[in-house]
Amino acid sequence: MHPVIRVIIVDDHEIFRCGLKMIISKLGYVKIIAEAENGLDFLRLLEHEETDLVLMDIEMPLMNGIEATKKAMELYPGLKIIALSMYKEDTYIQSMLAAGVKGFLLKNIRKEVLDRALQAVFAGRTYYSEELWDYFTKSKALEESADQGLNITRRESEVLQLLAEGLNNKEIADRLFVSERTIVGHKSNLMAKTNCKNTVALLAFAIKNGLISM
Repeated sequence: MHPVIRVIIVDDHEIFRCGLKMIISKLGYVKIIAEAENGLDFLRLLEHEETDLVLMDIEMPLMNGIEATKKAMELYPGLKIIALSMYKEDTYIQSMLAAGVKGFLLKNIRKEVLDRALQAVFAGRTYYSEELWDYFTKSKALEESADQGLNITRRESEVLQLLAEGLNNKEIADRLFVSERTIVGHKSNLMAKTNCKNTVALLAFAIKNGLISM
């Protein structure tokens, strides 16, 4: 029997929240325990609501999803958050990843995709809409990097794998018993070797070229 996943929806559009709740209601293992219209309301909810997973919009009044995610992860490091957006711009994706989200979904998601995302992130993995991977893997930077000799070290491979599993810099540092600054250095080296400008592009490159196991 699948464990019940307690979910909070954070989005300033009531119609979208209603539609999302309708989709989620068809997933028998998910229970929506609360809703919030902005980041501030969400942070207040977290003070008295125990949740397993959060579906977080990005553009909201009072406090946006990026800032709300940063503050929530500082207070509750084990919290699992999936970003929701109308847009697949790399600035949004990178900002939310840096803030600590474990997944990123476009708002035109189907029930099957939401189902996979919820289960993957709840289990400790990461999940991104297929449209996002298409966007990054087709970028010119990735294509130019594919034929280069990468010379990725064993430790860099370890860092890359842990990034793919959804760990942030601090979590990777703790896992490998090194400083967070060391992990930042490894990521910088990996981006330089692969000609990638951000973490999402790096992960897309790694998947495309078989550098990590998913």
